[in-house]
Amino acid sequence: MSNHLSLIERDRLAVAGIEKLRFFPLAVVEGEGCWLIEDGGRRLIDLSATWTASGLGHGHPKILEAMMRAARRPAGAGGLSAVHPDSVGFAEELLALTPGSGDRRVYFGHAGTDANDVVLRACRKATGRRRIIAFHHGYHGGMGVAMRVSGVHIDAGVAADPDLYLATYPNPFRPHVDGPDPVKASVEASLDEIGRELAKGDVACLMVEPILSDGGLVVPPKGYLRALHALCRKHKVPLAVDEVKMGLGRPGVLHAFQLDGIVPEIVTFGKVIGGGLPLSAAVGPAEILDGPAASALLTTAGNPICTAVGRQVMRTLIEEDLPARAKETGSYFMASLRKCQAASDVIGDVRGHGLAIGLELVTDRKSNGRDRKLTQRTVYRAFELGAVVHYVGGNVLEITPPLTISRDEVDIAVGILDQAIKDAKAGRVDDAAVAQFAGW
Repeated sequence: MSNHLSLIERDRLAVAGIEKLRFFPLAVVEGEGCWLIEDGGRRLIDLSATWTASGLGHGHPKILEAMMRAARRPAGAGGLSAVHPDSVGFAEELLALTPGSGDRRVYFGHAGTDANDVVLRACRKATGRRRIIAFHHGYHGGMGVAMRVSGVHIDAGVAADPDLYLATYPNPFRPHVDGPDPVKASVEASLDEIGRELAKGDVACLMVEPILSDGGLVVPPKGYLRALHALCRKHKVPLAVDEVKMGLGRPGVLHAFQLDGIVPEIVTFGKVIGGGLPLSAAVGPAEILDGPAASALLTTAGNPICTAVGRQVMRTLIEEDLPARAKETGSYFMASLRKCQAASDVIGDVRGHGLAIGLELVTDRKSNGRDRKLTQRTVYRAFELGAVVHYVGGNVLEITPPLTISRDEVDIAVGILDQAIKDAKAGRVDDAAVAQFAGW
């Protein structure tokens, strides 16, 4: 048995299946920039960036330097019962870099899940109201309240929070209302639906993704988030924008909510903010996040190593102008994919902002029927050809490479994806092998 297969088998026997989401037998021993390296030296271009957590690539020298510097003489192991310069400094920097007004505070955690969970619970406590509005096919976390308001998990059988209302997220490629302008009609229907719920006066928080990521990388129509925020303000309900996966430079701006020109009351961060380490944050009003004391306890949250790295991540995003780079490279990436689409009858849509790109695979471009099997075969074949890409929403390739990807690397990626789709359609993929990796 090869070392690669041995590692896969050892994982099967030792690591709990409850925490696995596998699409192909990926076993890597190193990473470098936009590449992952298997035992034996095979290199795969990383088009996931570990679901965006490795947004600055693998082994970025500035991140490594910050990590090592903080680890040599760490000031304890958390921020629960002590303060240190990096936790306080990082909080101050996040407040400065996140648009907003009034008296605000920063919560530090380990993952987007806990940041969203804490925000939702804090909104309930501060407002005295119970109901939460979120969206069908949305994702806000894998535990607690955050999991129970995530449409993706509810679709899979998780019990919904009893005080949850799931609204319809408008999808321009698949409008849910007919008419002469179905996209406009879908937006109006979604806003009317949410307006009726807000008017009941019992909503503690509305949480939304600026791009519906795990639900199929759905980009809402321009102006939707602005209208949604106006509704929330009318009914005095805080809008919490979940930027965990789609924020911090990836969409071609620092914050994804800036694409629609809004300043939400609450913003949550995760994934890229930790540079590969467990770190999350929420920025919001002091009246919501300041109390009661000890109601969100994580012993090692705000620890000196993760916060030092977080500070360097934010500096690097600004100093290297990675949002602008993502906008430029992402435009090139999408233009290249659309050339593939023009020659294909199974690429239904290419959409996104910056380096948050969705490629939707369909049975044919006349019916635009979702083709889950083709998508599963495609991501498996892409792995065989040397690329790591996952799917979301059942039939959408989620393309979220490190923000540092070059044009030459984009060309390599597009070539692999194009060939993988063609091979999958032609039946050049072993369905028995694919069946071992269920994905979503």
